[in-house]
Amino acid sequence: MTLTKIRTAAAGSLAAAGLLLTLAGCSTPAATQPRASAPASSASASAASTTAGPCAGVKVIVDSGALKQAAADTSTCVSVDGPTVASKVLDEAKVKTEGTTQYPNEIVCRVNGVPAADFDIKHKDGTYREECKGMPAAFAYWGLWVKPASGEWAYAQEGLATLKVSPGESLELLFTVDGEPAAPAA
Repeated sequence: MTLTKIRTAAAGSLAAAGLLLTLAGCSTPAATQPRASAPASSASASAASTTAGPCAGVKVIVDSGALKQAAADTSTCVSVDGPTVASKVLDEAKVKTEGTTQYPNEIVCRVNGVPAADFDIKHKDGTYREECKGMPAAFAYWGLWVKPASGEWAYAQEGLATLKVSPGESLELLFTVDGEPAAPAA
């Protein structure tokens, strides 16, 4: 198999994975989630805090990763008393996400304005500018990650509109270019 065919196959696989995440964000929550959760009716979010130390609520992290744009980066704790939809937790944390024209609520294209429409994203095949029209490029995108209270980071299996996070968990938006960083820092 030639290098071009391998790259095409890999890009197709990444695009398919992104589409699955998009479709999961449009669907109703799955009966089995990667963690136990209480009934949604007990959920409520309050103001975010930036206090140091352990987070009794949901720790929210924005990491511009490969873009290295610290202006977008944040880490805060959002108080919740039960499972809460990720989009609401991000709102409480004052993290602004933007979707795409085609997928306004299912895909994260920009976080706190990053990457800007006029920003050149450097990747192994040149430069790219994110226009936020359809699916982001398979080589440059915001990934949504969840970490249980005592566990490892896992790529979210649902979108912001349906994913629920609980007290003690962490939620991270991480920008990846050419597969780096591959996952959030421990």
